[in-house]
Amino acid sequence: MIHTTRPEDWQKAADWLMAADALMITAGAGMGVDSGLPDFRGDEGFWQAYPPLKQLGLSFVEMANPQGFARNPPLAWGFYGHRLNLYRRTLPHAGYHLLREWGMAKPLGYFVFTSNVDGHFQKAGFDHEHVEECHGSIHRMQCTAPCNEEVWSAEGIHVEVDEKQFLAAAPLPQCIHCHRLARPNILMFGDDSWIATPTGEQSQRRHAWLTALQTRKGKLVIVELGAGQAVATVRFFSERLARLPGANLIRINPRDCGINANNHVALQTGALEGLTRIATLLPRHGE
Repeated sequence: MIHTTRPEDWQKAADWLMAADALMITAGAGMGVDSGLPDFRGDEGFWQAYPPLKQLGLSFVEMANPQGFARNPPLAWGFYGHRLNLYRRTLPHAGYHLLREWGMAKPLGYFVFTSNVDGHFQKAGFDHEHVEECHGSIHRMQCTAPCNEEVWSAEGIHVEVDEKQFLAAAPLPQCIHCHRLARPNILMFGDDSWIATPTGEQSQRRHAWLTALQTRKGKLVIVELGAGQAVATVRFFSERLARLPGANLIRINPRDCGINANNHVALQTGALEGLTRIATLLPRHGE
């Protein structure tokens, strides 16, 4: 890959990371690409990952929609069951472990804000008390109705998917209370039945962490990874956070890396390559 990033930008990123008292990691779908996960960039990118859905003419927006569980439950669970199985068997790439190492070394700690539903930060060893999943998690279930506000673990739930037709085999996951169809606890498009309680609790912990950081006047570095502009939740969060006194933002993205502020730096590359290159500019343990 040819980088348009200036050499001094890499050093600036490393210097900010070394000088910070705390690390905020913000991540979008591009973070998982180096682990072998699709990022669903546009319909063509989505169809490349899921050819049977191209044959049906179904876009990501149409599949990531709660109405699908009412219209065609086997197809809806074919899509989400495939993703659940994929996320379970895929290992987080080495960049996750670099971030965890950096965050653990900070005197005021770290927090993660991600739109990803794959649970890979927790899988890589991040403390679940320091992760906010703003769009929910595929590793939690809820009722499609919903019959109540309870959310439960997807552990023990196994969905068999015919990958040629992208249909899930019966029995499909059921609500543990009313025994109607269950669905992942993920915020979908046009979703008025998502139970946001777990994400709300995570948000409260993140707010408390940031408040404590500001009280102690700690320097914050934000490392944003693979956050695109199509669904810009993570980008907006990063930029808002970068307005805090003493905060700096490092944006790592191979395409949507535009940035315009003195305390921002853009590194035009993928997540793993960017983190690995920054690591080469940091002092090793004992140096």
